Amino acid sequence: MGWFVLYLPKRKYMRPDRNQMYPVKRYSSVLVVYLLLFFVVACDNRNNTPGDYSSDTLKVYRVSDHVYVHLSYLETESFGKVECNGAIFFDNGEAVILDTPAGREDSGELIRWVTDSLGCTIKAVVPTHFHKDCLGGLQEFHRKDIPSYAENATITLAASHGFPVPQHGFDQSQTLWAGTLEIELSCRGAGHTTDNITAYLSGDHVLFGGCLIKASGASKGNLEDADVAAWPETVERIKSAYPEVKIVIPGHGDTGGKELLDYTEILFRS
Repeated sequence: MGWFVLYLPKRKYMRPDRNQMYPVKRYSSVLVVYLLLFFVVACDNRNNTPGDYSSDTLKVYRVSDHVYVHLSYLETESFGKVECNGAIFFDNGEAVILDTPAGREDSGELIRWVTDSLGCTIKAVVPTHFHKDCLGGLQEFHRKDIPSYAENATITLAASHGFPVPQHGFDQSQTLWAGTLEIELSCRGAGHTTDNITAYLSGDHVLFGGCLIKASGASKGNLEDADVAAWPETVERIKSAYPEVKIVIPGHGDTGGKELLDYTEILFRS
């Protein structure tokens, strides 16, 4: 809420109980304070978004004006308990989620946070490739009538592996919207998998790279479905497509800048 101040011109008023006139006393210092409060509250209302969230199964933290990272955990035989990143792109009461948490319960937890705390309607969820750390919780989104979108290759691969299957497919690229935000989904080539895509938010200069992009210092990781030869060329095309990128979110590990693209390219050229 804001404070509104009525400026009174310099006049004289008659008190009802006396036959004498007196000037209204004006408090300029109080007026200044009220105006400051008004602008502070107004600015706060424009940025009325929640802080970071943390539980035993889910973490959410903000990286730009319109982007949060969501982090959940996947138990694996080869790498143990793995932290898995996804993203939330949001604006004007709408959100698009990139990758689900690994399971249904933590996916439900994320849906509740976006709906109740962030105050957004989830317009879509987008698995960025067919592995469990991207679509393991997809059924929970479908149960909540949240539509899912994926590259057609992801739909085919998910079905052939007995994984939850996204509902709506596209070839190579697709644009989705959250409020006024234009979200560019694009497949630039094979790498971690043959179907891996990225999501770019030009206004915030944020790229969600998913498992195609490695965090600084990370190893090559799971190569079971990878095309290692194609990987660096795919990253090079991403760098050319988004030269103004400032924030890069990898599928695992810490968020960074465009140096993560350089690191990933060099890692797979070696």
